[in-house]
This record gives sequence, C-alpha cells and structure tokens, in this order.
Amino acid sequence: MNIGGVKLAGRLLLAPMAGVTDAAFRHVCRTHGAALTVTEMVSAKALCYGDRKTLDLLRCLPEDAPTAVQIFGHEPETMARAAVLALEASGAQILDINMGCPVGKIAGNGDGSGLMKTPELARDIVAAVVAAVPGGTPVTVKMRKGCDKGSVNAVELALLCQDAGAAAVTVHGRTRTQMYEGRADWDILREVKRALSIPVIANGDVFSGADAAHILDYTGCDGAMIGRGAFGDPWIFEAGNAALAGLPVPEKPPLTARIDTAVAQIAHAAALRGERLACLEARRHLCWYLRGVPYAAAYKAELVRVETLEDVRRAAAKLKRNLT
Repeated sequence: MNIGGVKLAGRLLLAPMAGVTDAAFRHVCRTHGAALTVTEMVSAKALCYGDRKTLDLLRCLPEDAPTAVQIFGHEPETMARAAVLALEASGAQILDINMGCPVGKIAGNGDGSGLMKTPELARDIVAAVVAAVPGGTPVTVKMRKGCDKGSVNAVELALLCQDAGAAAVTVHGRTRTQMYEGRADWDILREVKRALSIPVIANGDVFSGADAAHILDYTGCDGAMIGRGAFGDPWIFEAGNAALAGLPVPEKPPLTARIDTAVAQIAHAAALRGERLACLEARRHLCWYLRGVPYAAAYKAELVRVETLEDVRRAAAKLKRNLT
C-alpha cells in the first residue's frame, strides 16, 4: 500500500493511542509486522508554544521508518504551523490530523471528533496543512463514523478531506457518543472506500489476525488500523499478515518470551524517556501482556505498583517462575 509517495510494506497499521503508543511500544509493534506506526496525538497549540513534554511525544526512531505523527486542533493556521514543527522534530514521513478523538475535553473544544460537526472547517484545516508541509509529505486524516447516530457524515467529510489534498483517510466505525462501546459499523467503512479514490484505512474491532483479514475483505479498504487489539499483543500484526497472505496463523510465543518482550519494551522506554515515567506507564502495559493468562490476576496488584526497572525485573522473574 502507498500513502502518497510513501510505500508501506504491508496493510496493517498501529493506531495512535494517548498514553500507549510511545516510541518503545511502537518499535515492538513495528518489529512484529506493523507496516506503519503513529505517535500519540499532540496538541498543535502546545507545539507552537514549544512545550517540551509535547515534543518528547513526537520521538520517532529512524529504524522504524516509515512513521507518522498526529496532531490535533481546530485553527487552520495553528495546525499548519504545528504540522511543520511536528515533522521537523520527529523526522516522520507522514503527518496525520486527528478528527476522531471522542474524549470530552478534546472534542468539546472543537478538536478531534468535534471537527466532524464543522466539515468545512475540517476541510480548510487539511488544505492549510497540505500547503504548509514540505512538498510530497503525505497528509492523512483519522475520523469517526460521525458525532452521533443522527449525524453520520464520514463519507461527506472524507470526500472533503480528499478534495483538500489528503493522501489517505482512516475511519473508525463508531460515533463520538459511542466512544468505544458497542460494535463498530464496518458498513460505513465500505461506503467511504467506495466513495473515495485515495486509500481508506479501516479501524474498529480488530482483535485478532482473522479480524484483520475479515475487515479488509468485508470493506474492501486498503489497510486496517489496529488499536486496542494490540494492547499487550504486538504479535497480532504477525498473525494478521499471515492471515492476509493465506498462510497458517502463528500462535503467540510462550508466556516466558512474552514477558521478556514486555520487560525489553519497558527498558527501552526507560532509556528513551527516563525510568520513572517508563515504569509508571509500564504498569498498564505489563498487565496487558498478561491478558488471558490463568492465575495472573493475583500478580497484577504487584505490577501496578512498580516504580523502578528493578521492580519490573523482579516481578517478571516471579511471573516466569510461578506461571510458566
């Protein structure tokens, strides 16, 4: 699949997720078959003000190219300035605009999925960003089905974004009011794909390799973006790639190997962002890696209290000793 002039080696992408897709986790997913990863969303205003924490979120590892950075905001001029800054700070190859975040403090300000209420403004933002970024840099958009069941306008908005110069769109098959509840509507994804000539990426309810193959077959979309299905399971990309190729889907590695992967991810995050922050965020990642593991619940109380890499390694050793 190509997004503008950027060639991807596959059709499965890692979704941008706040507090989850730091550089270390994105690297693990890339290693296990994600064709593209996207940073956590960052505020356009914060970028323009030079906020240090915001810049840290944009870290992209050269070995993981191609990568994308995602920004959010609702002012065309600010978004255009921020897009240039984000690309310069990250070295990413693609700039993504968030029009899908359903969280109240984002959408309530007219950012994220709040832009679906103002499609003409959304179009103007895309046009301003496309005009501002270095020539040839693809600009993409991530959106939802609509704001609520009474205002489903993904096809309309996607067409406006395409006309404004977007190189691809990703559509999550839920409305803003649904948040992440209920089932994703794959029919709307198919409608958007049929209406557009640029690549359309399907998003929503991909929790296995079989789901990845199914969503692409059902919708006809060019790629699938995996979000919550990758929590603690970067191997979902290997499974999905195998399913798409018609090959036997590999099983997950043994629990010992999965724990080792988790520890390596946290150690990598510590090297990039500092031990304290890495270990705070490790608490959720470590628990995700244990999803579905019998008798693991008793150990999660310890995992959510880790504060140092030594704590992480000690907990991992206990897990391997008692559960494998």
